Amino acid sequence: MANGFGSLYVGSSGLQTSQNGLNVLANNLANVNTDGYVRQQVLYADRNYNPLHEYASVGIQQYGLGVDIGDVIHARDIFLDQSYRSQSGRKAFYDASYDATLEVQTFLQEMDGADFKTAMADLYEAFAEYAKDPADSANQNLVVQKSELFLSRAQAVYDGLKEYQKTINTKIKNDVDRINEIGAAIKDLNTKIQRIEAAHVETASALRDERDKYLDELAGLANITYTEQYNGIVTVKLEGQTFISESRAYEMGMLYDNATGFQTPYWPHLSDMEKEEYYEVFNLDRVSATFNNDRGEIKALLLARGDHYADYLDIPDDMSSYEYEIGIGNSVMMNSQAEMDKLVHIIATSINDIFCKDTTVENSEEAADLMTDMAAAGVDYVTAKDVSGNEYRITADTRILDEKNASVGSDRELPPRELFTRTGAERYTEVFVEYPEGSGKNYSFYVYNEEDSTDESTCYTMHSLSVNHDLIEDQSLIPHRTQNGTLNDYIDYNLSAELQAVWSDSLFTINPNDGTPTTFQGFYTKFVGELATNSNIFWATSENMKSTVDSIDANRQQVIGVSSDEELTNMIKYQNAYNASSRYINVVNSMIDTLINSMR
Repeated sequence: MANGFGSLYVGSSGLQTSQNGLNVLANNLANVNTDGYVRQQVLYADRNYNPLHEYASVGIQQYGLGVDIGDVIHARDIFLDQSYRSQSGRKAFYDASYDATLEVQTFLQEMDGADFKTAMADLYEAFAEYAKDPADSANQNLVVQKSELFLSRAQAVYDGLKEYQKTINTKIKNDVDRINEIGAAIKDLNTKIQRIEAAHVETASALRDERDKYLDELAGLANITYTEQYNGIVTVKLEGQTFISESRAYEMGMLYDNATGFQTPYWPHLSDMEKEEYYEVFNLDRVSATFNNDRGEIKALLLARGDHYADYLDIPDDMSSYEYEIGIGNSVMMNSQAEMDKLVHIIATSINDIFCKDTTVENSEEAADLMTDMAAAGVDYVTAKDVSGNEYRITADTRILDEKNASVGSDRELPPRELFTRTGAERYTEVFVEYPEGSGKNYSFYVYNEEDSTDESTCYTMHSLSVNHDLIEDQSLIPHRTQNGTLNDYIDYNLSAELQAVWSDSLFTINPNDGTPTTFQGFYTKFVGELATNSNIFWATSENMKSTVDSIDANRQQVIGVSSDEELTNMIKYQNAYNASSRYINVVNSMIDTLINSMR
């Protein structure tokens, strides 16, 4: 009789487990569209078995108490999760890189019909007209006007690139702030999960879902590795350094550059603040798929932004291809700024050098006697002074105005005006030499003020360039005539021919990787072509990564995703199991009733 009544427990357990299974199923269906939710699955197990006799001659005879829920599992595939996070981090890297190249093309307006190349073409046409008749005031005015427009357009593009660097800088700061928020959130979830699962009775499914969602987001921002400990705590390394340990989350700090406003992430706990020694989070040396470190949006943003506003001085003529590739060549924005500035620099200096012909002391007819005296005295240099008393060292290779062959404007004055001027230096300084001492020989030269890389205001860079104000006020001052000649032959057609020919001279390379010299227009074509090539590479890689990530995510969703069709199938299964348990109880109840009534 006891076993008969005990059979009711078997039926009751079936009712309970079927109902609990329906509860889990209902929770899955309620979250079918919830982002980050991982479906829950019920695992069934036997309840305890009770022995019929303590001792038996053959074997222990037992009877069971039915079925029970062994566990409600949080279904995930750790290998798919790791693969998804690794590839999504790589995709985020190339997405950010592609966006940067696309932004440069937007500033150049290559796709909108108002491209920078048009400004160059207009400048070329202005000089072509000038070459026909340099004395024509309309042609002189056209050169000055188109030079202003060219420079204005170039500076607008450059300023746009600078502004986008600031935009990238803001993105970097926001991403780092978000990483710090995620770190604190995961640390808090670790504590809650550990507390709930400590008794090994319950799985903190909802909290684990939330933590896994944070890990997915974190993998898109930086290169991470993670490990789940035996106690349910997840520890995370970010860019090779511990970010979340079992006891704490290490927050990133931001280094601020007063000159640019750029911010760079660093680890405060690994830095020595007193000595101003900072341990930067991201190592930007040799980032590529080869070294498996091309992951995370922040790294791509840091590379694209660079660490300063670049100009042509960042691509010196003696830079090696290797130095270029591991340096400025890695930064989309800085490389574009430097190459753009280099293009404007060579156009400005090439035109200036034609308008203002220079030579060296050694090759100057005006300095021939000075060179003779220096050779007789056995000295390599002499000292000159300008009108303010500033001293200059004059050597054989000092660059000076070629006074004999220089062209002049309508005022016939020397030195001639250059078309493009610098904010920090005049083109020439007149200096005076008395040598040898007491000889009574006096020499005066117009010494060219060389560009000084330590003072960018003395360099022909876009942020220090402007069209000569004197020529804006009076276009006739532009060099166009010889110093001597009659009214009919004073026009310097040789100068105008040189100005037109310089546009077809193949003398310029875009960067150390460019082995073929080209013209001004060719330089720009290569610049845009290089940008387009990099953009296409980033886009193609990003698209490949997207396909890979989507494929992995599809496989992952088969494990963690909720299928309404599958859940409805399970609902029918649980319903039938519930009905079967109910009928089983009715049968047992009828049997017990029959046994009891038969004993009367």
